[in-house]
Amino acid sequence: MCGNALSVRALYRPGLIGENAIIMRASFRLLLIGAVAACAPMLPEAPPILPSPPAPQGPAPAPVPAPSNQTAEQTAADAAGFEGWKQGFLSRQGGARRAAYEQELAGVTPDASVIRLDRNQPEFSRPAGAYVQNAVTAVRIAQAKQRVDRVPWPVVQRYGVPSEILVGVWAQESAFGQVQGDYDVIRSLATLAYDGRRREWAEGQLKNALDIVIDGRRSRAGLKGSWAGAMGQTQFMPDSYLRLGVDQDGDGKVDIWSTDADALASAANLLATEGWKRGQTWGYEVILPAGFDYAEAEGPKHPWSYWAQRGVRLAAGGAPTSDEAAEGAAILLPQGARGPAFLALPNHYVIRKYNNSVSYALAIGLTADGIVGKPALTGTWPNDAPLSRDQRIGAQSALTRLGFDTGGVDGVVGANTRAALRRWQVANNRLADGYLTADLADELVRIAN
Repeated sequence: MCGNALSVRALYRPGLIGENAIIMRASFRLLLIGAVAACAPMLPEAPPILPSPPAPQGPAPAPVPAPSNQTAEQTAADAAGFEGWKQGFLSRQGGARRAAYEQELAGVTPDASVIRLDRNQPEFSRPAGAYVQNAVTAVRIAQAKQRVDRVPWPVVQRYGVPSEILVGVWAQESAFGQVQGDYDVIRSLATLAYDGRRREWAEGQLKNALDIVIDGRRSRAGLKGSWAGAMGQTQFMPDSYLRLGVDQDGDGKVDIWSTDADALASAANLLATEGWKRGQTWGYEVILPAGFDYAEAEGPKHPWSYWAQRGVRLAAGGAPTSDEAAEGAAILLPQGARGPAFLALPNHYVIRKYNNSVSYALAIGLTADGIVGKPALTGTWPNDAPLSRDQRIGAQSALTRLGFDTGGVDGVVGANTRAALRRWQVANNRLADGYLTADLADELVRIAN
């Protein structure tokens, strides 16, 4: 769970701001989601089963020097601005612990790489197909199958979250613990707070991270994670660690860095707390009929009978279980009318509390399906180019100027932006699938200007 993730990613995946800010504050008591992975980045294939590496115990990393293209004057201005923010943070959040917080923040400088990464989270900038195909591979699924028995059975019984879902999260967040991130979590969160895009959220996470160290739950040297501040094998944000971390092995500490059982139980606790429905899957690939009203996608949720009456059918045949059929479900078109379509059940949205990205949730769900032997997708992902940040911001600005409010101009193409685009498409007699391509982004900018 990382940065925008803001999603719950217990983590939070930085990125959910603007249009996602409301979702973020609501479900992120965390984040995530959120994602990243911390932002769960597109991780490399994990090596064969190996024990998770111990958390690094060396000294905190030295401050990253300013980029070579930054002048001395700019560096001095940044330092002055950061010091001003820090004093404001200590006044706002320090309370009785101000002196202890100030000590931990002594010598901390902003990390330019954190701000750069925050602007380009793959869950929100890459086409869904590219993201999913990178994350859900035959090799990754085979590796996941080898690790299903790492999920303690009492965890599945207690929380009701299937092993395959937990292993899917584990795979996506850290390549089964192999890629946890080596950023100084306190420095990363201080940088995000100073940057100001999600200041309230980042300051809250920073306060929690400082409390983790001051309370002796984790040493400062061991408090490492992603650029967005997500920590451990299942990439929890600090607040989620404090609220939802589980000491599954009973050794008196919640070690999501080195102990598989603690990390997986903590992820299960998070998903269960967010409303995971026992005995139900996350969703299904569906086939839409000719003439389907694409404007209904990502709209109000309906029971299966509603969609079946409109000619929607499961790609693999059959029907949802009786419990699933009674749930409200939405049709998702992650890559528009030309890509695969999905029936998203409540558990899909629970996964998005981990990282509020459709692509991320699909990667987890499809990995879990592969683990239990469900067939691969029948639909084909279009080979669309990724959207640049300028195109994303330009399209949001254009839609807003044209009278179709995106809920903020933040470069994150989330549900609000897709809804605004769908309204514009309906108003202009376009196929209303809410999918923003590079060509359409450029067209919107031309029209608005």
